[in-house]
Amino acid sequence: MPGSKLDEIDRMILAELQADGRMTNVELAKRVGISAPPCLRRVRTLEEQGYIRGYHAEVDPRELGFEVQVFAMVGLVSQAEVDLSAFETKCKSWPLVRECHMLNGEVDFILKCVSPDLRTFQTFLTEQLTAAPNVASVKTSLVIRGAKDEPGVPFDVLEERLRRDA
Repeated sequence: MPGSKLDEIDRMILAELQADGRMTNVELAKRVGISAPPCLRRVRTLEEQGYIRGYHAEVDPRELGFEVQVFAMVGLVSQAEVDLSAFETKCKSWPLVRECHMLNGEVDFILKCVSPDLRTFQTFLTEQLTAAPNVASVKTSLVIRGAKDEPGVPFDVLEERLRRDA
């Protein structure tokens, strides 16, 4: 099972850093119950192995004037791998698209977009997204408010599964 090759200390390090990536190594070591030098070695190993992909500040879009958040459900004409990859590459070039996920089912992709206003999003929608090669349909839903936005994974669920499977 994924995650089972990590020991409890490694999983605690990941959980603590997921909750607060800015804490010092000394504070992290204290929280997970080991000294600072081995803690730093473990963090570096977790980074090298790809468990930690990066560190980010959580920026409030509204404070920066990005008042509009939209989910766009995109259907493509062709689902051949070359066409799916081409669409993903195109999404990476659009600044308003903050997330792009390929789905199973009626919709091929869902995009999370942020925009300063509806006019900017509408321009993106009509001039770029719907005009992109291979795009057959786009349905959009404007976010009214968000109730939850948690990063990462639920470590308590992982720990429960590991205890149950042990």
